[in-house]
Amino acid sequence: MAKIYVNGDAQEVSLPLNVSELISQNNVLQPEMVSVQVNEEFAEREDWEKIQLNEGDKVDFLYFMGGGSYV
Repeated sequence: MAKIYVNGDAQEVSLPLNVSELISQNNVLQPEMVSVQVNEEFAEREDWEKIQLNEGDKVDFLYFMGGGSYV
């Protein structure tokens, strides 16, 4: 088992593990709407299956929300 950090929380995972698999394991809502950072660098969606995670990696799932109003 390896320890990685997902959205700031420690998580024990089995390696090898790629970003797509991590998204699935974490039951990420609306994966088509999420952006992913690995070690503070944005991961391109087309690379998620190629990016292998390592012990100590920091992964953040980010959702960008629109909002506000015009008067």
